[in-house]
Amino acid sequence: MTPYILVLYYSRSGSTLEMAKQIARGVEQVSGMEARLRTVPAVSTTIEAIEPAIPDSGAIYCSETDLKNCSGLILGSPTRFGNMAAPMKYFLDSTSGLWLNGDLINKPAAVFTSTSTLHGGQESTLLSMMLPLLHQGMVIAGIPYSEAGISTTTTGGTPYGASHLASGDAPTKLSSEEIALCQALGKRVATLALKLSN
Repeated sequence: MTPYILVLYYSRSGSTLEMAKQIARGVEQVSGMEARLRTVPAVSTTIEAIEPAIPDSGAIYCSETDLKNCSGLILGSPTRFGNMAAPMKYFLDSTSGLWLNGDLINKPAAVFTSTSTLHGGQESTLLSMMLPLLHQGMVIAGIPYSEAGISTTTTGGTPYGASHLASGDAPTKLSSEEIALCQALGKRVATLALKLSN
């Protein structure tokens, strides 16, 4: 089986999904590494609600096996009050078995987010998404300042991970800097995964 980077995201309006697709393109620029796009189901406040086993559209739901067998992880969520969305947190809270076994130790990881306002909590969300990954023993990768877009972006993009400034409820197009930074993040994690596996 070809080694893969798991690009795991939650998206409501489509902006985080668009970022995930660009990150996957960056991963696949690295020879010998594939990108595997996966999502997580919404959390329902109705106890009887059951999500279908396969979503109607988009990536399929992530399984524990997808996460266990990945060579690296890039985790994305829209910002909710300066933190990741509840469905992503709910999924991560269910991975204690992987933590007990040390399945993710020394694998590279990175994070990405989108917000609907410029100061809507991009960096705090990225930092909070790193915390469970650190507990899993993963090696966190950000975006270095050698990527020109970090210094020129007027929308999204941080050294903590890729970000996007969306506006309103509909997905907005990623800026050229955001696209470049998403792809750079994917490429960096894939490159690190190959180096760490040797």
